[in-house]
Amino acid sequence: MLSVTHTASLFGVDAFMVAIECNVSRNLPAFEIVGLPDMAVKESKQRIMTAASSAGLLLPDAEITVNLAPADRRKEGSALDLGIFAALCRSCGIIPENARLDTMCFIGELSFTGDVRRVRGALNMALAAAGAGIC
Repeated sequence: MLSVTHTASLFGVDAFMVAIECNVSRNLPAFEIVGLPDMAVKESKQRIMTAASSAGLLLPDAEITVNLAPADRRKEGSALDLGIFAALCRSCGIIPENARLDTMCFIGELSFTGDVRRVRGALNMALAAAGAGIC
């Protein structure tokens, strides 16, 4: 199932909106993140899967593909963890389809225990979300 959530990323001190598209399909297990992620964003796979396991969530053995749009802008840092996790939970049916995720901007790093950690530039990201009408 395909799902979309919103987050923001930084370019210097300026923030820009990022749409997170997640698809879970019944293929061989894999977890790919595309859309110019830096190493910290690529490492979010491990933080997300460990946080889900710590929370007792059963994620399927499936092919998980995450696209970060716009694809032509580099995404940096761990602030995208929470948005990717929310999109994945929606795609797996953990978050129901009628939840209004399109009105929210998910900003935060996940710890292995599932706690949400603060991130650098959160205020600028929140202002970008408000400017985009997502808040």
